[in-house]
Amino acid sequence: MHIHAAFDGGNIEVLDILDQSARLAIKADTKAHYRQWFYFCVTAPSLQAQHLTLVNVDTCSYPLGWQHYQAVASHDRMHWFRVPTDYDGKNLSIHYSPTQAITFYAYFEPYSQERYLDFIAKTQNLCQVDVVATSCEGRPLHLLTIGTAEPFKRKLWFIARQHAGEIMASWFIEGLVAKLLDRLDPVSQQLLAEAVIYIVPHMNPDGAVQGHLRANAQGIDLNRQWLAPNSQLAPEVFHVRQKMLDTGVDFFLDIHGDEVIPQVFLAYESQTPSFSDRQGRLSEAFSKALLAASVDFQTEQGYEKGHFSSESLTLAGNYIADAFDCVALTLEMPFKDNANRPDLKEGWSATRSALLAASVVTALGPLVSQLR
Repeated sequence: MHIHAAFDGGNIEVLDILDQSARLAIKADTKAHYRQWFYFCVTAPSLQAQHLTLVNVDTCSYPLGWQHYQAVASHDRMHWFRVPTDYDGKNLSIHYSPTQAITFYAYFEPYSQERYLDFIAKTQNLCQVDVVATSCEGRPLHLLTIGTAEPFKRKLWFIARQHAGEIMASWFIEGLVAKLLDRLDPVSQQLLAEAVIYIVPHMNPDGAVQGHLRANAQGIDLNRQWLAPNSQLAPEVFHVRQKMLDTGVDFFLDIHGDEVIPQVFLAYESQTPSFSDRQGRLSEAFSKALLAASVDFQTEQGYEKGHFSSESLTLAGNYIADAFDCVALTLEMPFKDNANRPDLKEGWSATRSALLAASVVTALGPLVSQLR
């Protein structure tokens, strides 16, 4: 058996290998203490049952995230499925009998930098693509503008992958863009008649390539930088925030994944200094519309009020709600299965993330005229 993670997004440390069993450890983000994302390749021509033990998961950022969690695996990196996984409070054990010599294992269905570049290259034929910022390591942060900016149009902003390992956000963005660029979709066409849409598909390309959970190349959690971003340590936030100040914002959605809660939910902080009844009404109206549009969304489970109050305006959603007097929400998807609608084969997946994005567009349609 041979194990390695020397590829885009890879993360694992091999401690020892004995026959078809191995002890592994998840590496922390560069210059930071965050750890949870893993992605590695096992080559074992014998096709015997494999027993892989990740020994340091109890010291990861979200140890409760391992409860009822099942790892994903693939032989071709295109089709991913859940495999038997146990957590004993200290170790995470993966048990799988491969059907081919090479098997990839990951925390969630990966989204490579090459796929991202292909996505941007194809998208440029249908909408405006600009570079709004450059990451710490020189990778471009693209800004997609869908629709034509007019004084009467609402300005809708979406960003994704502030936290590098929250891969479902990239699959969501693919679904969002596909829905918005469908010229035969009446919901999208009506939305674009009333709004211009700005999308930053990937806020943290450096962290993603390096196999991080949260941090950028400087060890910074980008979603704690919005009140006063450092242009050297967090240029990604500094420049995207400036672009928002230039364009204005009437609606903002920050796309994330939650390690612990096995549901899709929205989060917003009603305790920010200027939060108004109007913002509350519109946020609740969007939540109800999304509940009607998507069977995967729910409102029973999520963060308690005040969950992020100590960090307040450093978070994107809170800062933007306060700065622009607009609806600013965080959408969370699970790393586990969706407990309300489980899928034993794939759990929460890339496909379901993309379909959720289409539902978000449907939910937004009737509310756009009320945003300003």
